[in-house]
Amino acid sequence: MAQAEQIVQISAQKPRWLKAKALDAPNYQRVKGALRTNRLHSVCEEANCPNIRECFSHGTATFMILGNVCTRGCRFCDVIKGKPINYDTDEPRRLAEGVAALKLKQVVITSVNRDDLPDGGAWVYAETIRQLRARDPEVNIEILIPDFDGNFDALETVLEAHPDVLNHNVETVPSLYAKVRPRATLERSLEILRRSFQRPDHSIVKSGIMVGLGETIDELHDVMKQIASTGCQILTIGQYLSPSATHLPVIRYYHPDEFKELAVAGEAMGFSHVEAGPLVRSSYHAFDQVSKMTERVTNLGGHPA
Repeated sequence: MAQAEQIVQISAQKPRWLKAKALDAPNYQRVKGALRTNRLHSVCEEANCPNIRECFSHGTATFMILGNVCTRGCRFCDVIKGKPINYDTDEPRRLAEGVAALKLKQVVITSVNRDDLPDGGAWVYAETIRQLRARDPEVNIEILIPDFDGNFDALETVLEAHPDVLNHNVETVPSLYAKVRPRATLERSLEILRRSFQRPDHSIVKSGIMVGLGETIDELHDVMKQIASTGCQILTIGQYLSPSATHLPVIRYYHPDEFKELAVAGEAMGFSHVEAGPLVRSSYHAFDQVSKMTERVTNLGGHPA
């Protein structure tokens, strides 16, 4: 696959394929209202996701637990950085009530990094899953976890609560880690995916990467192969969009055809499903990704691991 020659700086007009639909349907206000009523955060709002109106209008949201202040200073992310206040042990119950109020059957949960906590917030993840299942044993739960600062006991705490999908994003290629994820390491993230898949009763394992930060196509293929080698089943690939002039700039906008080529390459590497596109984000149509994975594996004569 040839790498496009055009370089588009952040100050340039975004390509037409990056225009998100401006929806303001009744469900959009209903979801916003439920979040406020239950004093909950969504990563959709905190990270200024381009898909927020579409997802809220469809009655879906990605809940963000453990507050809205992150202990890390990653320059690609728009979530507030700083010193968090103590976490709220009642948050899992309130989140479960919010999900019940919205009548959701599929829930995606993520969090800020909480390196100030000994377990990185793992107990809150696990308790949130337990509270959700206590109200609805059939609810489908995807969690997008941080790296817990390398605390694999914390990872076990989360996995023992049995989420349906365990998602941990690798985010970028190794050469860009110091600039994009300065406190993280690729090896640690790969080990999280590997340990999650190696459990006998493992959840569906998922990861994601951004493009447009200055990586090469060869680097992308290499990190995709490394992620696939862990057993990871679903991979998301989306365009990086700089939240502001103080964040990392966009080095290049990928064309939709390039995302299609990355998806084909990824599935040839062994992923059961690759969701790739300019506006794809980890939680965008999350459970559609699982359905596509299941359908593809079935068509190939196998069954989801």
